[in-house]
Amino acid sequence: MITRRRTKIVVTLGPALDDDKVLERTFLAGADVFRANFSHGSPEEHAKRISKIRALSKKHNREVAVFADLQGPKIRIARFKNEKVILKENAKFILDATLDDDAGNEQMVGIDYKELPKDVEKEDTLLLDDGRIVFKVLKKEGSRVFCRVVVGGELSNNKGINRLGGGLSAKALTEKDKEDIRFAAKLEVDYFAISFPRSAADIEEAKTLIAEAGSSAGVISKIERVEAVQAIDEIIHVSDGVMVARGDLGVEIGDAQLPAVQKQIIQRARSLDKPVITATQMMESMIHNMIPTRAEVFDVANAVLDNTDAVMLSAETAAGEHPDVVVATMARVCLGAEKQLETQVSKHRLECRFNTIDEAIAMSAMYCANHVDIAAIVCLTESGQTPLLMSRIRTGIPIFALSRFVATQRKTNLYRGVHPIAFDATKMPSEKIDQYAIQLLKDEGILKNDDLVIITKGDIIGISGHTNSMKIHKVS
Repeated sequence: MITRRRTKIVVTLGPALDDDKVLERTFLAGADVFRANFSHGSPEEHAKRISKIRALSKKHNREVAVFADLQGPKIRIARFKNEKVILKENAKFILDATLDDDAGNEQMVGIDYKELPKDVEKEDTLLLDDGRIVFKVLKKEGSRVFCRVVVGGELSNNKGINRLGGGLSAKALTEKDKEDIRFAAKLEVDYFAISFPRSAADIEEAKTLIAEAGSSAGVISKIERVEAVQAIDEIIHVSDGVMVARGDLGVEIGDAQLPAVQKQIIQRARSLDKPVITATQMMESMIHNMIPTRAEVFDVANAVLDNTDAVMLSAETAAGEHPDVVVATMARVCLGAEKQLETQVSKHRLECRFNTIDEAIAMSAMYCANHVDIAAIVCLTESGQTPLLMSRIRTGIPIFALSRFVATQRKTNLYRGVHPIAFDATKMPSEKIDQYAIQLLKDEGILKNDDLVIITKGDIIGISGHTNSMKIHKVS
């Protein structure tokens, strides 16, 4: 059987992929999910890019997921008269919520987030530009925050502000986000990524807005605040997936804490049956270079060994010089890491009781597959829930999600080890379904004679939530 990569690759859209040939090469290099970053670009640009993705899916008969990544609150400085300043260590500097947006100089600058003076206290540490610039708060007076420069350097327009340890009270969903939800819903995106959530309530609010916009898209919670780490289980429970957004998260909790927190989030998401994306600077040197650094190779491989569902590329594909090469390189690293035995064995829920029948079938199928010489697992699914449960178990055996719904095919493409295929079981005699499913995989070159294959499905075809049977077939 052909070795199939189990870890999925998320590709961020941007100017570098606006060339149709480059986009197609990137698609074919191994992109499984595409991210439309609503922090940049116009609505028209996002619509055009997503339309191109759907056209490529149709051309190559392979559905991929698309998610809209909402900008969230802009906790940033404003702009300088001369676009940037050089700040020296121990210099005094003022963040002023009432200063004109373009009036910044060597002594002060405006801020987009007007509540900052209320949120900070004396002795707080503020980190700007992803922690490259560090301020210590001396005092605050009205709209002004007086600071001392602890770590200086170049500071340019619109750089982000974080408070070490978290605690900024900005709401996760802005008016712009609400407009973007309504717009992206019309584009039929498969997921929305919510930036800077602090609690499960932020995700519940987003779900309500998405439903009101007429969308059934899933919600991915971006974990990038200290408060989100502290409420991680509650947030995972109400989400359809999570993202370890290591940029802002690393600034808020400190780089030294980030690796352990990343592993904890991946473990909790998988334990609670939700997919997880690991993101930010995974292969950033490849924005310009043709090969990654060894550190980047180890970073991607370690995320794979931790059993993340997906690894994400940001500027590497949105603005990089050769996005298709980056995707092909990441795919190769993932495949290399997946050869390790620890990615193929699991004791997940070995001693637990199951809550539903479809969960019992999914777990039974996976443990059977890992202890018998099984070539593939075929899961007939309406909603995609059963293959999601299956994908929580470490295995080297591919899971094929056969569904009549395009939306389900797209969503399941985010799940580790799950490969969606279009298949409408409602249009064939019930006694022939297994035979037709096996023949489809034979025609695709996935199965051959004498292979053993597990098939799961429900006795009632065409109704979600009724998976109740598992069979082992010998292909002939």
